Amino acid sequence: MTNLYPVRRALISVSDKTGLIDLAKALSAGGIEILSTGGSATAIRNAGIDVRDVADVTGFPEMMDGRVKTLHPMVHGGLLALRDNDDHTAAMEQHGIGGIDLLIVNLYPFEETVAKGADYDTCIENIDIGGPAMIRAAAKNHGFVTTVVDVEDYEELLAELAAHEGQTTYTFRQKMAQRAYARTGAYDAAVSTWMASAIGEETPRRRTVAGTLAQSLRYGENPHQSAAFYVDGTDRPGVATAIQHQGKELSYNNINDTDAAFELVSEFGSDTGAACAIIKHANPCGVARGASLVDAYLAAYDCDRTSAFGGIVALNQTLDGETAEEICKIFTEVVIAPDATQEAIDLFAAKKNLRLLTTGSMADPREVAKTVRQVSGGLLVQDKDNGHITAADLKVVTKRAPTEAEIADMLFAWNVTKHVKSNAIVYVKDQSTVGIGAGQMSRVDSCRIAARKSIDMAEALGLDAPLTQGSVVASDAFFPFADGLLTAAEAGAQAIIQPGGSMRDDEVIAAADEAGLAMVFTGMRHFRH
Repeated sequence: MTNLYPVRRALISVSDKTGLIDLAKALSAGGIEILSTGGSATAIRNAGIDVRDVADVTGFPEMMDGRVKTLHPMVHGGLLALRDNDDHTAAMEQHGIGGIDLLIVNLYPFEETVAKGADYDTCIENIDIGGPAMIRAAAKNHGFVTTVVDVEDYEELLAELAAHEGQTTYTFRQKMAQRAYARTGAYDAAVSTWMASAIGEETPRRRTVAGTLAQSLRYGENPHQSAAFYVDGTDRPGVATAIQHQGKELSYNNINDTDAAFELVSEFGSDTGAACAIIKHANPCGVARGASLVDAYLAAYDCDRTSAFGGIVALNQTLDGETAEEICKIFTEVVIAPDATQEAIDLFAAKKNLRLLTTGSMADPREVAKTVRQVSGGLLVQDKDNGHITAADLKVVTKRAPTEAEIADMLFAWNVTKHVKSNAIVYVKDQSTVGIGAGQMSRVDSCRIAARKSIDMAEALGLDAPLTQGSVVASDAFFPFADGLLTAAEAGAQAIIQPGGSMRDDEVIAAADEAGLAMVFTGMRHFRH
């Protein structure tokens, strides 16, 4: 094996024809013989570039609707032969197998076909067979063969050939081989994941997860941790698919928090009125609906102004100038919305450290999907929490039934609670959070923290009573004892929404009745760890 190896013969078979002609012209001008198949060969030939059909090399025509064209010893022998192995070179000479030094392949658009909602048979027809087989063969033999599988690598390939007079270095071939195996691995992952879903296999024996690098990050959660952001190719609106209009690159924590913010505000469809969520460290510090977007923002801000500083703001409607002007009054890391007016964009332009993202639309909170979390030695895979309830699902368990206004606030609080780290407590009044307790080991502590924050905020606003006075409260899981409920009542809560299901439900209900509270059970919990 030698470091530099010349490229004399290339095989090109691509589904995506982007950049194909410029690439073929450059290779041909460098004296490299080009072999090709099907549409690729036709496109190259129509551009006036010399090309030889693979069928002429194999002696077999493309058949079975193109299913069989490159699966042949004349192709795979040319890719796999070790050029420094006498037995291999003798076999090449005996059977007339010419070496293939460069393979350029991109695969049938399986992922795109699935994303378009194609039927089962169409998806099956878009599973590439010959392409992955050639890629694996060429990548294995990277001691001699260069493998290119991505359009974005064409310029790098041509630069490598130009720098080394038509040769490639071993380091370059190694790098291309790694990318090649990553591509076939991701492709197979897409196929197996789709098929498991298509046949209703909830827990397949093997599950693969793949992603494409979107951004190398400066560091992870902390400066001593390296990190990168990968996207999975789905078209769900959110931070992974958003357009960034301004500001420096998103950090690891920015991406995590912005995702949390947009997923939360997506609970409130843009057609149901303006809504805003402000996130800090992946937990909401204020969520509200309003008559306008600026009203929603100000109400969310008034839940916890201290925590909102340096936070993430997510909106469910087009960001307008008035709202942008209010957001600019404090330091904000990221604003994400389905769209933004030019006035808003211009206002933000003066804030170089503020990132503005637009997603084009809202995410569907009821979408069926999987979430994946890594643990030491394995992966935890579950359905996305798309649980949803309506007023009709509520079971009144106290003597006093909630009013219509309380029910509306309880449902709002319940949607917010779904996005707060457990143990989660959320106080709401008039469609605005007025106290949030997140991530405590004790549910009572979450009740107390939320209430304490409401007192502090009331004092800051010059109010005589805590914000929680006359509120409703939501708990993401049942109250195991009456103490948490009584703490909420002491804070001024008048109605409670919780899953129910505790061994001591009767005690909790009795305590609610004694305090004159209304309480409903959902029969559904929203743990978020």
